Amino acid sequence: MRHLTVGNHQLEYVWYGPGPDEAPTLVFLHEGLGSVAMWRDFPERVITTTGFGALVYSRAGYGDSDPIDLPRPVRFMHDEALITLPQVLNATGVREAILVGHSDGGSIALIHAGSKGAMQPGVSIRGLILEAPHVFVEEVGLDSIRAIAEKYRNGRLRDRLQRYHGTNVDKTFWGWNQVWLDPTFRSWSIEEYLPQIRVPVLVIQGADDQYGTMLQVKVIQDGCQAPVSTVLIEDCGHSPHVDQPELTIDAIWRFLRRANLVKT
Repeated sequence: MRHLTVGNHQLEYVWYGPGPDEAPTLVFLHEGLGSVAMWRDFPERVITTTGFGALVYSRAGYGDSDPIDLPRPVRFMHDEALITLPQVLNATGVREAILVGHSDGGSIALIHAGSKGAMQPGVSIRGLILEAPHVFVEEVGLDSIRAIAEKYRNGRLRDRLQRYHGTNVDKTFWGWNQVWLDPTFRSWSIEEYLPQIRVPVLVIQGADDQYGTMLQVKVIQDGCQAPVSTVLIEDCGHSPHVDQPELTIDAIWRFLRRANLVKT
């Protein structure tokens, strides 16, 4: 595990497989309670299948990255996509990237790819792989976020998350939970970024996702100008790479081949 400096924060990261001069890079963007470690061995399994490199990092306030001050701003995903992610790509020398975003990370990937202002010379975004992304706020998601706060208060969920976030854990959880439940967040939407997306997109959605519905997927399909492939996985909740890793890896491999992003 290494650290890089972005703005005023040290961010933990790990690199798997070939470097950016040798192969395209899968850039893993974690969920709202995620981190490098919470991806488990999934990035390594994906690069074994694809031959790509993988950059996995924890955003500020997560894992072993520096903590943040609360409350998080309602535009926190915009800030990550438009300010932090470009700096991370530049600092690590990424040249050709496929963004692999889960939940909030998927939203960050969409904002980045749909904003010309986030692009920089020497870095090419070749595709998006999105697990359970959000493009607007749904009541079903807010209900689940309210419910998980009770699980956190009873101690068991906190203990599990503390293994990944250490002394960051309370700021990690409440920073995510409270911003999503902020009344001003109800109008949050990133649909305006979709028409500018010009690269192939894969959306993987669990049939039992407690944080979002297939309406999120439909809005992405309708809004993007580029081809959007979708995979609905049965017996799967909000984290396809955890609940159904083999099916998720297979979906990624098939998408990369269809989009001519990987040599067969």
